[in-house]
Amino acid sequence: MRFFEYEAREIVKQAGIPVTDFGFATSADQAREIAERIDGATVIKSQVLTGGRMKAGGVQFAETVDEAAEHAEAILKLEINDHVPRGVLVDPRAELEHEYYAGVVWDGIRKQPVMLFSDMGGIDIEEVAEKHPDHVGRAHFSTLRPLSDFQAKEVIAATGVTGRPLTRITPILTRLAELFLERDMTLAEINPLGELADGSFVALDAHMDMETEARPRHKKLLEDLGVGSEETRQARESTEFELAGEEVDAMDHRGVAGNVTEFDGNLGLVIGAGGGSLTLFDAVRAHGGDPANYCEIGGNPSVRKAAGLAKLVLEKPGVDKIAVMMSIVSNTRVDIVARGVVKACLELGYDPAEKIAIFRVPGAWEEEGFKILDHYGVEYTDRSVSMHEAARRAVEKIPSSA
Repeated sequence: MRFFEYEAREIVKQAGIPVTDFGFATSADQAREIAERIDGATVIKSQVLTGGRMKAGGVQFAETVDEAAEHAEAILKLEINDHVPRGVLVDPRAELEHEYYAGVVWDGIRKQPVMLFSDMGGIDIEEVAEKHPDHVGRAHFSTLRPLSDFQAKEVIAATGVTGRPLTRITPILTRLAELFLERDMTLAEINPLGELADGSFVALDAHMDMETEARPRHKKLLEDLGVGSEETRQARESTEFELAGEEVDAMDHRGVAGNVTEFDGNLGLVIGAGGGSLTLFDAVRAHGGDPANYCEIGGNPSVRKAAGLAKLVLEKPGVDKIAVMMSIVSNTRVDIVARGVVKACLELGYDPAEKIAIFRVPGAWEEEGFKILDHYGVEYTDRSVSMHEAARRAVEKIPSSA
């Protein structure tokens, strides 16, 4: 789940990292009160879970209290990329000597977190890494062994930072990495980390993403931040199709048939088994396919649940066929998935042999599942055919991909 900037700043503050005397407001009057407390020039920032705030006019500078209130009133009415602001963050305008970047992200390939630092803050780290790679320091670190300041110091020093700035930034990057681990984050970054005229450092902006599954572990933090127990945080609002996927998964407690993400393609996917769904989604795209969705199925869902997911995908506008695929590590009963997808086709008036491009679900009760597919003429494969080959065959069945 993604945090708004004002929430991320509070998380950073709780970790012992210096922040400005900011405030969160949901009205112009509240913004005025915060500006009066700051008693100086301020920055008014829209609180939305999307980028492009500056270009859209969602970040404004104010010299007076009245001007801060006026900007807040305008920004609160301003939609940015179809996002309505949660509120505005009122921040003191800092006089900076230099801007830095500090971040920690999860490396899915190495299965380890990685510390990142740059002496070129205030711009996207991806842009810095591409155009000025010598200005980015990085290092993976263990999730099991204690984290040391020396590891953070090496990352910072790799960019040429020395002396007092190196000494003062080191504990900030260390605390950010500790925060990342303790709060089960997938992203924790400060950009910019500002150096003030007196040589001190302060976080001027922060971005945090937490593992959705970790929410129960951090219930107290979320309650303190005012995050609702049912509140979903994404970079965009869920579509009707994705919300319908959540309803399918909530049909009963058995198995998983959800985690649906909508795309614009013509090949519907009913895929799953650990990392198999990601592998299969990528395989479809690698073979030139155009997925209509991402989803996950597994853990022995009921026939009704499997049928519900297949129906949802089949009824999506633009879907020509569906591919039903899982990896060999699945313990999900093949006959349950087969009954579910065939049931969905029949109830929608489709011929399963025509609508199911490929069925590759190795696992328990294979023979029974294959008998069902044989009866309806559905093409299927066993585990001797790789996931990538199955994806290729599915893509070939789509007329526009042939």
